[in-house]
Amino acid sequence: MNYLSTRGHPDRKRFCEILLEGLAPDGGLYLPETYPQVDTATLAKWRALPYAELAFEILSLYIDDILPADLKAICAKTYTAEVFGTDEIVPLRELEDGVYLEALSNGPTLAFKDMAMQLLGNLFEYELARRGSELNILGATSGDTGSAAEYAMRGKKGVRVFMTSPDGRMSPFQQAQMFSLQDANIHNIAITGVFDDCQDIVKAVSNDLGFKRKYRIGTVNSINWARLLAQVVYYFAGYFQATASNDKPVSFTVPSGNFGNVCAGHVARMMGLPIQTLVVATNENDVLDEFFRTGVYRVRAAVDTHETSSPSMDISKASNFERFVFDLVGRDSARLRQLFVDDLGLQGSFDLSADPAFKQAAGRFGFRSGRSTHADRLATIRDTEKRFATLIDPHTADGLKAAREQITPGVPMVVLETALPIKFAATLVEALGEEPARPKKFEGIEALPKRVVKLPADAEAVKAYIAENCD
Repeated sequence: MNYLSTRGHPDRKRFCEILLEGLAPDGGLYLPETYPQVDTATLAKWRALPYAELAFEILSLYIDDILPADLKAICAKTYTAEVFGTDEIVPLRELEDGVYLEALSNGPTLAFKDMAMQLLGNLFEYELARRGSELNILGATSGDTGSAAEYAMRGKKGVRVFMTSPDGRMSPFQQAQMFSLQDANIHNIAITGVFDDCQDIVKAVSNDLGFKRKYRIGTVNSINWARLLAQVVYYFAGYFQATASNDKPVSFTVPSGNFGNVCAGHVARMMGLPIQTLVVATNENDVLDEFFRTGVYRVRAAVDTHETSSPSMDISKASNFERFVFDLVGRDSARLRQLFVDDLGLQGSFDLSADPAFKQAAGRFGFRSGRSTHADRLATIRDTEKRFATLIDPHTADGLKAAREQITPGVPMVVLETALPIKFAATLVEALGEEPARPKKFEGIEALPKRVVKLPADAEAVKAYIAENCD
C-alpha cells in the first residue's frame, strides 16, 4: 500500500513513513492510492470479531510494512476492557426508535479522541524503537485531542509532545486534564488566539522542512493519516451492532469541526461499508454546514469564530476537508491545489456551487449537514435526560439534533458520542441545574498545579520554544 499527497507531490510513501511525517512535503495530506474494497463475504467474516481483531483486519489492509504478528499485538495491547471500560469497546445503545448512540468516550480522557490516540501512541513507540529514533510531536487542540494525545504519549520512550491550545477557550475540565500533567516529555503551550491560529502554527512549522527534519517534528492531529485510519474501525463496529445482516444500510451523524471524525466515515463508505448518509453536525461555527448546503467553502477569521458551548467544534478551517474534496474532484491534484492554495489562500474561500462535482457530495458520497445553536443544545440535553434518562455532552447534543432532521424510515441512524458530559459541566448545569457525575480519578483535577506556558500566535515563537526544550 502506497500513499500520495492530495497536492500532487510525485513521491509515494509507505505507512510507517507517513506515520512519523504528518503533512506531505508540498503541504498536502496523505491518502492511500486506492481504497481497499470490502465485499459482503468479508463483512460477514468480520461481523463477530472482537474489536481488537476487527481493528487488526482493517488496519492490515492499509499497513504492510509492520509484521502482521506485531500489528496484531499492538491492536490487542490498545483495545482492552481495562482501557476502554467494556468488552465491546464502543457499545451501541438504542436511544429511541431507529436512533442509536455509539459510545466512544470511555477511554482514559473521556473523549472519542482516545479511540485513535491510544493506538497512535503504541504505533509511535513501536516504530521509533525499531528505528532507534526520537519524535517531537507538535499538535493543536480545541480541547480533546490534546489531552488524548498527552495521556497516550506520557512516558513513551523517544517521544516529546508540544501541544498548542487556544488560551482560555477550553472548558476548565479540559484545561485541567492537560495542564495538570507533570511528565517531563509533555509541554503545554497556550496560544493567544483561537484554535485555527494553533492549527496554522502546526502547519507552518510542518512546512518548514529544514526545521521539521532537524527537530524530527511529527503530528497527532487528524492530518496524520494513522489517526484517521484508526477511527475507521468504529464505523464498522457501529454498523455491525446496529444491523443483523450486511444487506441493510445505516446512516451516521457526526459532530464535526475539523472534519477528521466524519472523514473516517467517508473512508469506511468508500471501502464498501453500507453507509447511506453521513450527516455533518456543526455548531454556530457552521463553515461545513454552509458548504454542504451551498457549495461555498468560506473560512472565517479568528474574530469571526464564535466561542460556543460546544467548544471543541469552534473551528473555522477544517483541515481534513481537503481529503474529502480531493475525492470529490476526482483526485485531480491540480484542481485541488487551485481550490486550497490559490482560491482559499488568496480569497479565503472557494465556490463549487456550479461545479457538477458538488452534486456528488450528497449523491455519490452521501453527505448531508445540520447546524445547532446554544439554545438547541440546551433543549436537546434536557429532552434526552427527561425522556431517556441519559446525559449527553453539548457536542453529542449537536449531533442528535442534526440526526433527527435527517432520519430515513427503516434506516438506523447512529450518532457518534464525542465526550462524557463532565468535560462540559457548566453547560450541563445550565441545562439541568446540576453537575454530572465525574470519575473518581478526576476528582479535584481543576485544583492541581498547572504546567503551561503562554505564547503569542506566532510560529517562530513556538519553534524557538521547541528548540529550547529539545536540547
